[in-house]
Amino acid sequence: MTIDQIISAIHSGEKTAEQITREHLAKIAEVNPSINALIEVFEQDALSQAKAIDAKKARGEKLGPLAGVPVAIKDNILYKGHKATCCSKMLANYVASYTSTVVEKLLAADAVIIARANMDEFAMGSTNQTSVYGPAKNPVDTSRVPGGSSGGSAAAVAAGLVPLALGTDTGGSVRQPAGFCGVVGIKPGYGRISRYGIIAFASSADQVGVLANNVKDAATALEVLAGKDVHDSTSLEAPVPAYAQEFTTDLKGIKVGLPNGFLDGLNEEIKTRVEQAAENLKARGAELVTVDVPHAKYAAPCYYIITSAEASSNLARYDGIRYGHSDRTANDLNSCYENSRAPFGLEVKKRIIIGSYALTSERYEACFLKAMKVREKIREDFKKVFEKVDVLLTPTSPTTAFKLGQKDDNPLSMYLADLYTCQGNIGGLAGISVPFGKDKQGLPIGVQFYGPILKEEKILNAAYHLEQSL
Repeated sequence: MTIDQIISAIHSGEKTAEQITREHLAKIAEVNPSINALIEVFEQDALSQAKAIDAKKARGEKLGPLAGVPVAIKDNILYKGHKATCCSKMLANYVASYTSTVVEKLLAADAVIIARANMDEFAMGSTNQTSVYGPAKNPVDTSRVPGGSSGGSAAAVAAGLVPLALGTDTGGSVRQPAGFCGVVGIKPGYGRISRYGIIAFASSADQVGVLANNVKDAATALEVLAGKDVHDSTSLEAPVPAYAQEFTTDLKGIKVGLPNGFLDGLNEEIKTRVEQAAENLKARGAELVTVDVPHAKYAAPCYYIITSAEASSNLARYDGIRYGHSDRTANDLNSCYENSRAPFGLEVKKRIIIGSYALTSERYEACFLKAMKVREKIREDFKKVFEKVDVLLTPTSPTTAFKLGQKDDNPLSMYLADLYTCQGNIGGLAGISVPFGKDKQGLPIGVQFYGPILKEEKILNAAYHLEQSL
């Protein structure tokens, strides 16, 4: 059931929130063991929330905009009294002492928080294979990755375990798995959704995102989550549109930018799909405009330097004294630090080392400072482009979902899975991936729209029309 269908069923009395919750719990019990998308199910809490919603309806009180909708949250999003481990041994026993703003908003909207979703350790990865709980698997083909780091959230939606899931997107971690699993994934512009209560990877790029079955469901959820938060100084003070009511009857007057060079060397099937998407938008009245984003090609190396540097700083607190696993058997301070940080997985250690190297006095100017300057160039490019067009159309990923373990020996190839998505995080843009057909192997192909910060309604509208064109 879509979010609209669930809300309609509850309001009409066709179903109760408890019935819907039990149906999803049964589906999770049946399907989740084969895909490992969800690592903990909050059965009793979810049923209690659902019964409270039914009681609220029986009293004649107004229900929230997500009444009875089961939601899975990524394992780096805090929910008081529940574990939040970032799928890492480092936080194996951590129980949240407070609730994140996004979860507070979901509960206030009468959603039902049903489970926590699998993810790459500390949100570092593009495959969901670095999780201490084992990899999540793509429900379209369980021999393949679901993408990452929000792979569990995307797989849960694609498999019908939940109609809505939250992820976080630092370099494409909502949109890339959405593309791999054939669902909709949106990352709003930086600051549109509060990061309070989100365990940090790279603070200047992290953003909560939404995964859903269709664009309208994503728009409904985004409207609930967006807005200024006094707990997060980076959240933006700006009106939140009624996103699901912003869809136009056609795309007349809308300019869609096609960046030069973005399709060069691309997988032929994905390239064909992006070109078809452009033609479908044109048929609905959009004007196609070729644009230049000259510095976008540097986004991936820029992204990995900046985010690794921020990660090395953010994760420094996990020293066995302030946070995280602690080795009490060490004989000296250095041994204590070394042994207490041993639970970090290989990918996390790699990025801490890269980031620490980029921040050393010898490499700071050549690495980190240069990457920061390049980021500003990329942002300037996008700002100029959005003076000419309303949205940009790009691929979501250079490939469809690949086999589990296929790229383990080629980290560069793995990192380039974020080639098209990390540009949005470096540029602070709003981005959405929408499924648009499949390749010859039956694997979903996602295409992506970018829009200016605080203009999520533009990309939602374009994505909605592309979805309708199918």
